[in-house]
Amino acid sequence: MTGHKRTDRVGDQIRMEIADILMRRVKDPRVGFVTVTAVDMTADLRQAWVYVTVLQQGPQEAETLAVLARAEGFIRSELGRRLKLRYVPALTFVKDTSLDRVKRVMTLLDQVQPQPTEPKDNHREP
Repeated sequence: MTGHKRTDRVGDQIRMEIADILMRRVKDPRVGFVTVTAVDMTADLRQAWVYVTVLQQGPQEAETLAVLARAEGFIRSELGRRLKLRYVPALTFVKDTSLDRVKRVMTLLDQVQPQPTEPKDNHREP
């Protein structure tokens, strides 16, 4: 059980550091506006899946993910300088679809939810 807590702590630290690296060190204009939403790690801390949301949609989104994949070596070397880990994990950048799922559920709830009606006037004047 303690291993999961460590992976969560290390994942949170990696999430914050990658967000800072993307904001301050990655100069490629194709990266655009990227938010690092979560990091999942293997128990041995050697592999990390970095979940990101990209402001641009469509082809720009795919291009941003491709640029992040190509910048993986640079980002890992920056992480190695910043973190005191025996091994810097291999990074895999993944589109975070949780916001898309939330929007879809909210749309479905709006469709199912009854529309508010005018309250009936129960008070009759004599």
